[in-house]
Amino acid sequence: MGLDTDPAKIPAGISILDFNKAIIDTTRDVCVAYKPNIAFYECLGKEGWDILEKTVDYIGTEHLTIADAKRGDIGNTSGYYAKTFFDTYNFDSITVAPYMGSDSVKPFLQTDGKWAIILALTSNPGADDFELQQAGDERLFEKVLRTSSTWGTDENTMYVVGATRPEMLADVRKIVPNHFLLVPGVGAQGGSLADVAKYGMNKDCGLLVNASRSILYASNGKDFAEAAYKEAKKMQGEMAVLLVG
Repeated sequence: MGLDTDPAKIPAGISILDFNKAIIDTTRDVCVAYKPNIAFYECLGKEGWDILEKTVDYIGTEHLTIADAKRGDIGNTSGYYAKTFFDTYNFDSITVAPYMGSDSVKPFLQTDGKWAIILALTSNPGADDFELQQAGDERLFEKVLRTSSTWGTDENTMYVVGATRPEMLADVRKIVPNHFLLVPGVGAQGGSLADVAKYGMNKDCGLLVNASRSILYASNGKDFAEAAYKEAKKMQGEMAVLLVG
């Protein structure tokens, strides 16, 4: 469940924090993880960071928490990013940009029980600019997968792979068959849940499928929480069918 909470899209008269709490309350039983997009909070300054901290506290410990922050810098800076999100804000995992190489990612792999979720093949149109370009005898996203999979293990590393190119999940699985994949792009971006399962599921499922806007803004009225639940429950039901199929 993505928490990309946009003040311009939530019902009038409700705070971001109260909106988040209502969404969390109504989706707890049908999702396994929550993923606040950090940009929607840090743009609000101190207030936004306070909302983020209270949101993560409210989620609790029964669900995986993902800081969708896409951090990645030289080693000592990444070390402090890891400290920020793992220690200060108590997230279980963080999305990481691998462009600067191993020393920008490894600091996120040093904390027991925490996960780095590395950008590999994203769902945005601009992914074509770099990720799909040839880098020697393979495409860049394949090189990222192959190289970065040696930095950690399938117990502390996941990958972001977008749902808008589901057939490429088969190529991803050839390189990282056992890692979990965080899959955005189902819902508002048009990705097919059935195709994601067909090409990306492994023997343990191995998929965290993210939905944000399609659930968060299922209604902009007083029934927003109920509408969000119905949309989340619908997706959870589709997943259940695919898991046994």
